[in-house]
Order: sequence, then structure tokens, then C-alpha cells
Amino acid sequence: MTFATCDICDAHEDQLATGALAVLPPLFKAFGRNLRFSGPAYTLKIFEDNTLVRTALEQPGNGQVLVIDGGASLRCALVGGNLGVLGVKNGWAGIVVNGCIRDSVEINACAIGVRALATHPQKSNKKGAGEVQLRVMIAGVAIGPGNWIYADEDGILVAQGKLA
Repeated sequence: MTFATCDICDAHEDQLATGALAVLPPLFKAFGRNLRFSGPAYTLKIFEDNTLVRTALEQPGNGQVLVIDGGASLRCALVGGNLGVLGVKNGWAGIVVNGCIRDSVEINACAIGVRALATHPQKSNKKGAGEVQLRVMIAGVAIGPGNWIYADEDGILVAQGKLA
């Protein structure tokens, strides 16, 4: 990957001004071996239940970024080491979790980019509740299915489409 989020912001100031390009607040910690990743968003809205995360990561990712709106819960983890491995195996570019992950050592060994609010040792519920491929709000930023996610060491951007 040759992009830099700083350069994207500089080159697209007009889109930042109109909201067509947004910056997620700097709340997310970086995990996984890939510090830089980008791709179209595949969105989930869940709360303390990661059943739909596994279902999504079992599908071919085709370079998508799984964006999980976990309601910013800090009470359990939504992604662990096994799901990180599954994401790599099935071709996902990255995972953004508005919530926690666990097994951070295992995730850090995976060739995938992961952003999350924190780590938490407790696993989530498994009831299958949640919604797939809808517009979610994360830290005040709207992210819809197919929006482009650009993440690197400086931050996470959300664009309405792929940027040149």
C-alpha cells in the first residue's frame, strides 16, 4: 500500500469540508501486522455478541474492511485470535472494531490490520443478534456499506468512494 492518510487529507480538503471524506476520532489502537490497510466497508451493528463477526469473516473478504459497530462496549471482546486468522485466510484487508478485541498477541501475528478501542479478556455472547450491511455511526462518523476505509499509523479515514 502506498497511500498515507495525511496525504489523502491534504489532497482532498474539499471532500473533508463537505463531509464526503471524514476522519474517525483518534480513539483506536492498532493491532495486527498490517499497519496500513484500505478497502470497501462491510458493516455490522452488534452489541456484545460476535456471532455475525464470525459469519462475515467466514465469507470471502475480497479486500474488504469489516467495520463493526459494537456500541463502544468495553465489557467484552468482539474479535479474537481465531477470527483474526479467519480474516487473513479469507482475504479481508482489515477490521475496525468500535469495541474490544482479545488475544492481542495472536492478532498481532496475523497479516491483517485491526483497529479497536481496547483489549478485553472476556469473550462475547453468542446469540446471533445484530444487523448486517447498514449505515452505522462510529464516534460521530457515518459509515455505509461500500464506503472506503483508509487506515494507517496516523488515523482512519472514511470516504464515500475509492479515492485516486
